[in-house]
Amino acid sequence: MIKIFLNKISAVVLALLVLVSTISFTIGKHYCGEVLVDVAVFVEAEKCAMEAEEIALEKITKKPCCKDEIDVVEGQDELIKSFYDLDFDQQQFVTSFVYSYTNLFEGEPKKIIPHKDYSPPNLVKDICVLDQVFLI
Repeated sequence: MIKIFLNKISAVVLALLVLVSTISFTIGKHYCGEVLVDVAVFVEAEKCAMEAEEIALEKITKKPCCKDEIDVVEGQDELIKSFYDLDFDQQQFVTSFVYSYTNLFEGEPKKIIPHKDYSPPNLVKDICVLDQVFLI
């Protein structure tokens, strides 16, 4: 029962690990001068109130004080990795890990009970009382 539960939990964890490692997303940041105004994930960061004034001042000064910064976090594109792409030490580690893990959860051998189908004879008389032998 617990082994089935652990298998299901490990399958879910591994599926989530693959999902998280392949997701790509962007983080947008908006700075007004040196102050961070807004941070947004997946969408564009919200602009500050000085953005409209800055467009007018940009024609005169040519030096904007607000700036947008976009960080892109890229996920893994290639998931297939061959065993033979690993060097010898890594192959040896993976082989020994898999071997020890599979032998870790060996089941107990099936117990053979030779007298399982034997039914005892019917007792007609109590032999201990007849022979007057009692355990003290």
